[in-house]
Amino acid sequence: MLNRIQSLNSEFSRSERKIADVVLRRAAQVASAPVAQIAKWADVSQPTVVRFCRRLGCKGVTDFKLQLTSSLASGLPFVHARISPGDKAAGIVSKVFGYAMAGLAHTREHLDVPAVEQAIAALDGASRIECYGMGNSGVTAMDAQMKLFRFGIPTMCYTDAQMQRMTAVLLPPGAVVLAISNSGRTRALLEVVELAKRAGAAIIGITRQGTPLAKVCDILLSADVPENPEVYAPMVSRLVHLGVIDVLTVGLALRRGSSAIHQLEAVKAALKATLIDEPGNSKREAP
Repeated sequence: MLNRIQSLNSEFSRSERKIADVVLRRAAQVASAPVAQIAKWADVSQPTVVRFCRRLGCKGVTDFKLQLTSSLASGLPFVHARISPGDKAAGIVSKVFGYAMAGLAHTREHLDVPAVEQAIAALDGASRIECYGMGNSGVTAMDAQMKLFRFGIPTMCYTDAQMQRMTAVLLPPGAVVLAISNSGRTRALLEVVELAKRAGAAIIGITRQGTPLAKVCDILLSADVPENPEVYAPMVSRLVHLGVIDVLTVGLALRRGSSAIHQLEAVKAALKATLIDEPGNSKREAP
């Protein structure tokens, strides 16, 4: 989308060129801004913004923003690529959150829904769930364990390679492994997954398409967010992975129905006793 705007820039009218300049300078913000705000930034009318979007071959502003979001998610290699040393706090906030929102929107549009349904069904029928991840993905694996064990399914998280190897060979029948990796190429994790498969476990992978991990998974939930983990610790991919885990958690709760609701309410009640009452909400003793 950005390339298309640049290539047509010489053909735009004066008003269209003003909009194009805004889009090229603050694309991430435009992708999530209302029409009125885009018009204000460009100092044009809202109908002019609509005509600009249609000039680019889009059905309207919504279609334009979706295509722009997709372009951002597929065209930005990692968050530091567009942050310059002279950026002020406001610019950093805008860019970091803009890239994050673009990555989440891209995954929302491209996540394999049938695979999500298969993963939810596998988790629902699991005799045990083990969450494996290393480095930054280890933090995500811990989040998955924290959410999934609340359904009463025996769930553990291991981020140490040796512990993963030992537990993988001892998995019981019906076990499910949730393997999380941004690169999908971590040798130790791949070896653990192979051990778990030999033990008969089903493997759900959250990683990139075409990676070694993706190829050995039984169910792949692909998260193809362009980042370079060799240059910058993956941020957007981690948020995307957490979002996928939330999708699985909500889907599992809906699939289990009332039994899941009772379990989640019991956990919430157990935690409530650990909180300090807000001012004015303290319980009064009965007279």
